[in-house]
This record gives sequence, C-alpha cells and structure tokens, in this order.
Amino acid sequence: MRSLGAIRARRKDDRGWLSGAPPPRWVKVLPVFLLAVVAAVSLIAPSPLDIGFLLGAIPPLAVLSYGPAATAVLGILVIALQHTRAFHLDRPGSTDLLTIAFVALLSVFVSYVRSHRDAQLNVERTVAEAAQKALVPPLPERVGPVRCTGLYRAAQRGTLVGGDFFDVRRGPTGVRAVMGDVQGHGLSAIATVASLLGAFREAVLDQPDLPAVASRLDRRLLVDSGNARLAELFATAVLLEFTPDGRTVRIIACGSPAPVLLHDGKATELEVPSGTPLGLGLAEGGTYDQVTWQLERGDRLFLASDGIWEARDDSGTFYPLVDRLPRFTDDNDSRTAERVWEDLIRFCGTVCDDATMLMLAPEAR
Repeated sequence: MRSLGAIRARRKDDRGWLSGAPPPRWVKVLPVFLLAVVAAVSLIAPSPLDIGFLLGAIPPLAVLSYGPAATAVLGILVIALQHTRAFHLDRPGSTDLLTIAFVALLSVFVSYVRSHRDAQLNVERTVAEAAQKALVPPLPERVGPVRCTGLYRAAQRGTLVGGDFFDVRRGPTGVRAVMGDVQGHGLSAIATVASLLGAFREAVLDQPDLPAVASRLDRRLLVDSGNARLAELFATAVLLEFTPDGRTVRIIACGSPAPVLLHDGKATELEVPSGTPLGLGLAEGGTYDQVTWQLERGDRLFLASDGIWEARDDSGTFYPLVDRLPRFTDDNDSRTAERVWEDLIRFCGTVCDDATMLMLAPEAR
C-alpha cells in the first residue's frame, strides 16, 4: 500500500514500568543503596552529620519497587538508623520523628494499593495477550510444501497486533497465503483484521481459486461497512496460492506491494498488477487479475508491508529493501526477517507504522 499507506521499534515491549511491568533494576536497588550510603558515611564521620533528611526519601522510593512488607521494613530501618548513636547522625526532634513515621506509614499504604493494582493489570494484560495471539497465532514452520517464517511489529505500544495481518493455510487446491494492511492501525484496526482473517480461513476451504478468495474478502469488508460503496473501511492485501507440488505460485495484489523473489542470490520485485484495495467494491464483477509464476528449486518469496516499504531515514530516503535483502538471506530463512528489521532500525532510527514481513520457501516436489 505504498500510495495509500499512512505514516504511522523489534518493538521493545513499551509497557511503562509504572503501569504494572517490572521497574528497572536501578529503581529497585536505589532505596537500599541510599540507606547503605548514609549508614556508611555516618559510621566513618568523626562528628555527627546533618544528613538524616536523606533517609526520609527511602520509604517513598521503596513504593516504586517493593511490596508493603519490604516497604515497612525499610521504614523501620530508617527510624532505627536515626536513633542509633553509633551512626553519628543528628538526633531528630519529635516533630521530625513523627513526620518520618507518617511518611513511612503512608508509603506502606501506597505500596499496598500499587501491588493490588499491578496484580490486576497483569491479569488484564495476560488476557489481552492471549486474545491477540489467538487472533494472529504464530506461523507453523511448514504448511504443506511451503516453509514459513514471519515477523510482526505493531506500531501501537503495548500491543501484539495492529493493522497488519498475515496467514498461511492449506486448502484443497494447494497452500494459500495472505498478507494485508487494513485502514488505520493499533487497537482500532483489530476488529477489521479479525473479520478479514476469518473470511480468509473460510475461503481457503471452499473457494475454487484465488480471485474468488479475494472477492470473498472484498465482500466481507463491504458488508462490515454497511454495503456502502467507497466507504472509509478498506484494506490492501497480497494473496498467494502454491500448487501442491510447490512448483507454481499464483499471485493477486489488491493495492499492496508485490512479493520479492529471491533467486540465485538476487532479489527482484515481481511484476504483479496492483488491483484495487479490498472493501471499495471497484473491481468489475468482483474479479482480480492474477499472475502465475513458475518457481525453481531454492526460490523464495519475501513479502513486506508498507511499514517496511515506506520507512524513511531523517533525510526522507526510502529504505532500499530490494537492494539490501540479498545480504540477509542464507540457508537459515528463520533469521532473514529479523535481520531486515535490525537493519531497518539502523537505517531509519524509528519505525512508526505496523511492520510485517513474511518469508515463504516452497520446496518443489
């Protein structure tokens, strides 16, 4: 979807540590480190030091990393440290002691609330991840005569899926694959992705050819958008069908970039007519032009979403996928997509769109 793609990192898991994910190690160590430093400096000081105020920060810092019990222990150690003459700290007044005790008690309460909130967030996150993995499950290593590897990096933080989708299924006439990109990205696009994947999985089993599969997907989007022509809901996709012997592939592009053929150490973008996107109802009679390609032993097909094709560096230069792809291909196809992603991040710095790659390696019989 080069002309229709919207400008939207391997994503690090961007869940903030304040929203339930484990805090950085230095945050967890900081309260104990501060307590140890104050105690050590106080012990070696020849005269009392007026640094007891630093201890008042330890219980609030403990809230970020520890549970109520550990926070209470640190609070008790802070009060005990201030009252132990061996540490050469100025003795706090009654008001200072009450203030520190109140802060420690309040920190224990806040830690209790945070721990329960984190537990609830972890449960919700686990359920959400399970639902998203059920929507786009990991690809099997092989579907019929086709070896499959894929990589998916969603643009929206904290999600596993977004506006891109892919699937590879075995049907009565061979192995069929799809890669697509729905309008929008992130959580708002998941419902459309679910609808299209469901329609594709049904069409694989009962549609006689690839144009019929594309028509089924197009109709699915038209129905979802209320049968309104030129509705805002649309998607681009590329569909492939491998014959049972793995020697021939049929390809349909619905507004999506064509696959890249890897042959004899070279990468070539196949010439596939780019039809209209799915969901617009513009194809006459619901038909799509398909291209048939004869494959030789060792040929592989590499598919990438517009998040890869349209990625740019700071100067606005597009990522040269076709030129760079051959250097990342070898006998280990499972690493190709990951290497491309790492190179893409080095080239662009940040990728703001959903990024999806799919490597299909048929083994001709």
